[in-house]
Amino acid sequence: MDDDARWAARFPGLFEPGEVDYADCALSFTTATVPDSLVARLHLVAVTAGERVIVCRSTQGWRFLPGGTREPGESLQALAEREVLKEAGARLTGPVRIFATHVADSRAAAPYLPHLPHPRSYWAYGAAPAELVGAPTMPPDGERIVEVLALPPADASAYLAAFDPVQAAVVDLAVSMGVMGDSLRSW
Repeated sequence: MDDDARWAARFPGLFEPGEVDYADCALSFTTATVPDSLVARLHLVAVTAGERVIVCRSTQGWRFLPGGTREPGESLQALAEREVLKEAGARLTGPVRIFATHVADSRAAAPYLPHLPHPRSYWAYGAAPAELVGAPTMPPDGERIVEVLALPPADASAYLAAFDPVQAAVVDLAVSMGVMGDSLRSW
């Protein structure tokens, strides 16, 4: 049994094919390694020294793992560092490890932004050690973050599940794959 089949048996909701209307794309899920250059988005399971997962809530009530869309020429590490500071007021204390991705196959005639891969891109999930250092640094025209919490993994998953069951399952997958805790600090 390959890794995806094994994880799909434990997390069937993550591996179900899906559609994202706002992005006009079909989604599938994998834990296989994907080309770094084709990753368009990244959300982060940022883990504090106390093995707590950083989660955020916006004024719209959205609950999410910090993350966002890649800028032109930006490395995945730089993307993770920028987004975790902007959305959570946190600083990464080590490298990002990509452990899963959504494969996004677009039906649109052009990419969302000209520098993003098209028609296939990857929406990645990574884990990295982090520390909360201050308030989110969101620009005035950006989304408003009203809550940043560092929760034990099960509580982070429950917190996220109220708004985004996929990101909740991603936290559970990260725990099950062993990409949190001491393993983060040994990379």
